[in-house]
Amino acid sequence: MALAADRPVPVIVELFTSEGCSSCPAADRLLARLEQTQPVPGAQVVAIEEHVDYWNQLGWQDRFAAHLYTERQQDYAPTLGVEDVYTPQMVVNGQAEFNGADAQRAIKEIRRAAAAPHSSVSLLLKDSSNLALTVSHFPSGAKNVEILLAITEDSLASEVRKGENAGHRLTHAGVVRSMVSVARFDARKSPDFFSDLPLRLQNDWDRQNLHAVVIVADRGTRRIIGAAKLKL
Repeated sequence: MALAADRPVPVIVELFTSEGCSSCPAADRLLARLEQTQPVPGAQVVAIEEHVDYWNQLGWQDRFAAHLYTERQQDYAPTLGVEDVYTPQMVVNGQAEFNGADAQRAIKEIRRAAAAPHSSVSLLLKDSSNLALTVSHFPSGAKNVEILLAITEDSLASEVRKGENAGHRLTHAGVVRSMVSVARFDARKSPDFFSDLPLRLQNDWDRQNLHAVVIVADRGTRRIIGAAKLKL
């Protein structure tokens, strides 16, 4: 699918981070800045911040951490050629990884991802508790596809009292509050995908700062071949 100037290509920029890691705040700020400034023409940076849990035993319990995000990072490792997972790690469209504070590399990989073949993804809010999803035009070679739905929250902050960041106030954008698999199928047999997706939101999440993010990934290569973001 060709790039269109009036329709930037969504590019998923994942940051694996932790409030217990002293190297992570700089990467957290970069992730927020990439989404705020949108520095790559033709690309829509969709920033999602996933807090891993392996720092929790080292002095500070990150309230946003979950083992699910540690497992997702570990699942990426073989494909990306990473022997040991680390923070801060940035992953662009499931195909490139690097230190999460490396702004030049981030822009380079976002530009490359936006130029790659991709699916068309439409995400609409049907009502207060349901989304309507349409995915079409799967890239050539896409086979076993998985669709994920993430709920992210902006404008979050923590006063860290222990660990490597003790005494600092950390701010976050695009924090993943939940991530679930909503479908798996053979794209060769399903040229288009339609589905209603139920929204399951927790009472302690600030609705005005929430977004729904759909990720369409090739399970074989882990490359993200389509995405969409919707403010809730």
